[in-house]
Amino acid sequence: MNFINPNNLTTTDMTTIIVAGVILVLVVLIIMAGVKVVPQSETKVVERLGKFHSVLQPGLNFIIPFIDKPKTIYTRKYEASGAFGRGGLRVSTTTVIDLREQVYDFPSQQVITRDNVTTEINALLYFQIVDPKKSVYEIDNLPNAIEKLTQTSLRNVIGELELDETLTSRDTINAKLQSILDDATNKWGVKVNRVELQDITPPESVRVAMEKQMQAERNRRAEILNAEGEKQSLILRSEGHKMSQINQAEAEKQAAILKAEGEARAQVLRAQAEADAIRNVADAVAQSQTDPAAYMLAQKYIETLQSMAEGKDNKTVYIPYEATSVLSSLGSIRNLFSNS
Repeated sequence: MNFINPNNLTTTDMTTIIVAGVILVLVVLIIMAGVKVVPQSETKVVERLGKFHSVLQPGLNFIIPFIDKPKTIYTRKYEASGAFGRGGLRVSTTTVIDLREQVYDFPSQQVITRDNVTTEINALLYFQIVDPKKSVYEIDNLPNAIEKLTQTSLRNVIGELELDETLTSRDTINAKLQSILDDATNKWGVKVNRVELQDITPPESVRVAMEKQMQAERNRRAEILNAEGEKQSLILRSEGHKMSQINQAEAEKQAAILKAEGEARAQVLRAQAEADAIRNVADAVAQSQTDPAAYMLAQKYIETLQSMAEGKDNKTVYIPYEATSVLSSLGSIRNLFSNS
């Protein structure tokens, strides 16, 4: 193998080698400029001589250097605070379009409700670029346009609601905002997936009034519950007293019925016993040929005298003259029992 001796090269040869080297380097740079590797979930919009040419797909792509050029777009990115406390949202330029779902955290803004209450609201927006060509050519500075559209739409939606409705209707507000933004950004090649309200902060005076109102509402509910409890207690006590009286009356009724039945039964038995006694006496009188009326009258008279004599204050018993005729019948009673 023959090697070129640098000492044998002329000036013309050295110039030729340098030019060849420069050309080789330029060729390599041109080739490298024409090769574009696009990561997954990203793309680039390529313009040829200032006019839209194509959208690069993820992977290896080839373009014509100096003729084809990726379109520059605006991006919005959140940066954490650094050593000097400089952090937050940063808007920059790039040629890469991110096709993944993105989140925009908009700064808090002042909105006015329908009842003229100024409220501070912070919102989150989730969107995704579905048509890179439209997102580049249909709108200038897409992040700024989405932010301003979200802010104005939020003001319009909140302006139709009162403060109480705003605080209790987050899902309704989110759905309404999502529908409005999705329709408005459709021509920009953007799909708004959802909108979330992070914070709704009314003024301090309104918060104090709301806390007092909530406390008063809790007290009212507590009083209502206590009143309901007392009402139910009174109802239960009255029902218990009512049932007690009904049971007592039923018991007295049954007792009276049983007592009446017992007295009736006793009277029947006494009447039957007295009838049997009278029947026996009548038979005996008939056998002894004695007047039954005189016998019965004498018996009742003796019972009356006995009751008169048993009185605690009756010390002297007077027998009327007419009673002698009745007493004369006692002999016949004695004869009746002696004959029997």
